[in-house]
Amino acid sequence: MAKAAAKTAHDGPLLDIRNLKIEATVYPPGEEPKQVTIVHGVSLTLQKGKVLGLIGESGAGKSTIGLSSMAYGRGGVKITGGEVILNGRDILKGGAKGVRALRGREVCYVAQSAAAAFNPAHRLMDQVVEAALEHGTGKRAELEKRAVALFRKLSLPNPETIGERYPHQVSGGQLQRVMTAMALCSEPDLIVFDEPTTALDVTTQIDVLAAIKDAIRDTGVAALYITHDLAVVAQVSDEIMVLRHGRLVEWGGTRQIIKEPRQEYTNALVSVHHIEHAEKTPTTAPVLSVKNVTASYGGGEVKVLKNVSVDIHPGQTLAVVGESGSGKSTLARAITGLLPPQEGSITFAGRTLSNALKDRTKNDLRELQMIYQMADVAMNPRQTVGTIIGRPLEFYFNMRGRERDQRIAELLEKIEMGKGFVDRYPAELSGGQKQRVCIARALAAKPKLIICDEVTSALDPLVANGILKLLLALQAEEDVAYMFITHDLATVKAIADSIAVMYRGEVVRYGPKSQVLTPPFDAYTDLLLSSVPEMELGWLEKAIAGRRMAAAGN
Repeated sequence: MAKAAAKTAHDGPLLDIRNLKIEATVYPPGEEPKQVTIVHGVSLTLQKGKVLGLIGESGAGKSTIGLSSMAYGRGGVKITGGEVILNGRDILKGGAKGVRALRGREVCYVAQSAAAAFNPAHRLMDQVVEAALEHGTGKRAELEKRAVALFRKLSLPNPETIGERYPHQVSGGQLQRVMTAMALCSEPDLIVFDEPTTALDVTTQIDVLAAIKDAIRDTGVAALYITHDLAVVAQVSDEIMVLRHGRLVEWGGTRQIIKEPRQEYTNALVSVHHIEHAEKTPTTAPVLSVKNVTASYGGGEVKVLKNVSVDIHPGQTLAVVGESGSGKSTLARAITGLLPPQEGSITFAGRTLSNALKDRTKNDLRELQMIYQMADVAMNPRQTVGTIIGRPLEFYFNMRGRERDQRIAELLEKIEMGKGFVDRYPAELSGGQKQRVCIARALAAKPKLIICDEVTSALDPLVANGILKLLLALQAEEDVAYMFITHDLATVKAIADSIAVMYRGEVVRYGPKSQVLTPPFDAYTDLLLSSVPEMELGWLEKAIAGRRMAAAGN
């Protein structure tokens, strides 16, 4: 077994980044590759046992700076200036051997998507202890015992046996906690948490946040916590650094940043006001009516939808909310024909839809569109914006030439981007711009209903607010209906006319927004509403205490 690398005794800051400059290679269409600066002379220090939150919108440089603490730059990205001093030494000067010695030992990384970070072919325990074994920080039996203790500390079920499972055999929230255990198993000095709760529903997020905070406190590890959610970072950080366009905007204690921001941009982040959407009362027949739909996976063995009934009216929005596995996206699959129901019926625009996608007409496909959560993977990276938006125009309306180009320009104006973007590729767009292009592509088909599947969950608050305003404006203009799948209750309040709360494949609460969000609540809806993070210091501890009292009362 390799001998564990000795850590350097050091009395100063654990991490000291000085005048960091990072560049990326970009490939403009029809031009030679060129270098652009994406981090402009940023400096920071982090003391042992402390947590520094890095916040800002997409493209601010949060993850790029976080990864520099491991002397790592993602594809096409290079650290071109400055110093990254960890435990008293500049790791940028340590060479390949020095970098290999520190990654997974002195500094570990927890990714946003645990599902993508684990190898599906290996059991969890093998992956949790792998880095610690590689660095020689203990024998296999000792490391497995340490891993089980971490599983217990992170409140994972069956801590003695969960390591025998494969990644697909645990939930998203459990897998995120297993990844945290993997980072802690090497007993590092620093962990980089890169949006570890962004993809989780609110009830799971609160468990993961509490587990991360307890683990940081109990182990004394320092952390960089990267996120675009100020309410989340306020619960775990000692200090917060605000970034924009690769530059430092403001840096201070968590209380000061939350309560007394000094910079205009920080104040905009802290005080972002969600849209207040007035609930509309239905005046016409539903455009979509789902009646008593039951659907299963595995040849009928596992029921994933149980007697579900909902209506969506023209020009209105039904928000479908619930935790991961509640059936939200499965309901969308049934409506779109990707999961044929075993029982019940789906009526759309006055006609009964065929259960299977292959049996639906071209008009059925045109009038029922979908916008996905991850715009990055929903567009072909080799096609321009004009081609992406133009394909539905060609397929559904046989538009060509000048007529097609004119309609593309109109759609780009509708999404507030303009025809100057027509020749750009997805890689040249921000996260919010990519999502706007996906909206334009859906609108190109002139649909009666658009299913929006978590379309703002990966966006920072300011950009997400802009997307919601755009969707509401387009709804008023086009009279299109939305089915809005989300786990964000602030989004629900901003955009919904009616709400369906789902739990384990069933609709447990349904009706107009004002009715669903007015007490008395059923136990599950109450849990959802109480789990939405608030920008208040100490909120997490109050929320956990409230849960324990509720559990004791039951």
